[in-house]
Amino acid sequence: MHYIDLGIFVGYMLIMLGVGYYFMKKNKTQDDYYVGGRDIGSWHIGLSVVATDVGGGFSVGLGGLGFIMGLSGSWMLFTGLLGAWLAAVFLIPRVKSDPAFANFYTFPQIFQHLYSKKVGIVAACICLIGYLGFTSSQLLAGAKLASGTFPVLEMHQALMIMGAIAVIYTVMGGLKAVIYTDTIQWIILMSGFIFIGLPVAYYYVGGWSVIRTTLPDEFFSLTNLSWQDFANWGITILPIWFIGMTLYQRIFASRDLKSAKKAWFIAGLFEWPIMAFMGVSLGLLSRVAFEQGMLLVDINAFDPEMGLPILLRTILPPGILGLMMAAYFSAVLSTADSCLMAASGNLTTDLFGGFLKNKKENVQMFISQGFTLILGVLALVIALQMTNVLELMLYSYAFMVSGLLVPVLFGLFSNMRDSHAAMGAMIVGGGVTAGLSFMGMELPFGLDPNFFGIFSSLATYLLVYTSRKNKISK
Repeated sequence: MHYIDLGIFVGYMLIMLGVGYYFMKKNKTQDDYYVGGRDIGSWHIGLSVVATDVGGGFSVGLGGLGFIMGLSGSWMLFTGLLGAWLAAVFLIPRVKSDPAFANFYTFPQIFQHLYSKKVGIVAACICLIGYLGFTSSQLLAGAKLASGTFPVLEMHQALMIMGAIAVIYTVMGGLKAVIYTDTIQWIILMSGFIFIGLPVAYYYVGGWSVIRTTLPDEFFSLTNLSWQDFANWGITILPIWFIGMTLYQRIFASRDLKSAKKAWFIAGLFEWPIMAFMGVSLGLLSRVAFEQGMLLVDINAFDPEMGLPILLRTILPPGILGLMMAAYFSAVLSTADSCLMAASGNLTTDLFGGFLKNKKENVQMFISQGFTLILGVLALVIALQMTNVLELMLYSYAFMVSGLLVPVLFGLFSNMRDSHAAMGAMIVGGGVTAGLSFMGMELPFGLDPNFFGIFSSLATYLLVYTSRKNKISK
């Protein structure tokens, strides 16, 4: 690691910690800490949403997809565009127009309002587990970037560094620190992609003629994927826009309905096509370099998600490498901090809200920061046990989607509300997805466990609701 790169990296991390410290001094109440005072504008919210959703995991994961399948990997984030715009049209007006939600901090509070306190607690547990896994995936993404770029850093050392930085400034600053650093981080990431990563990698591998002759035609096609690929991405990613705790926090933090909707439209466009094609293109260029023997790696132990950081390490000079790594670490931190805040909100508001209710504001703030710290350490421990970023992310997504999607849709958009049906749907849906995922068995048609979890959840909800309604009518 050159001292210039190290200086840039350390300086960037100190700035992030400084933002956290600044907002620690500004935060006075739980409203400030968890929903940013409920007065944040559309561009800050929009950039924070896309930075959180894409973040380091998808940045590294998209690079891996580009390495394996080329431009068709961009369809993964097309589901993000659809999800964001559907949420802007249907979900946000429903949430922002309901006065009952005006003082909420978390997504499970909606479950408690629509159904019952017990249902809210189960929803909080599902969110907490899912976002712990998601936080871990971001820390793992950062560690892969750091260890792949700077050989002197081992994976565990890189994990400890990333974990410490992300946890400390999130603990200090809360959601305001998260949203404003997300804006900075997203601008840095996009600038790094546009002005450093893509042009330098493009010319390093030899330009368009070399790229075309090195890789087969399917790498440049948008149809180099199976219907199962698209279906699995869609069923996992699209629904997260309706059940993501990090997204509800930003709806609550938005100044008004118009600002929130605009933020979601902004986020969708940045996800696809902008971020999607940038990510897979860099992965594709790393594949070209790999095929030409420019990347000195062991083919038998090579991880496709490491192709991109190794390419950047190979082609970028000191100073420029530090700037590009700051861009990628921005993406990692922008998601890790948001997911950590979501998990902390579940613990503080949904599970221990009764205990904190009568405490003084400064005591509530101190306990909230303590919970955030504990969860950050736990996420780091989980990350130390995992190896694949995209897999860990999608498992976390799938668990939350299969447990929460069906009850929230029935609760928000229908009159078929029943607490027992919601409880059963959450437990069965999440349980089926988790069980099938851990068993690792081959499923029909090549579909993900999430498909079967969601349909099990839907069947359970309808079965319990119908049976209870029949009993009442008798």
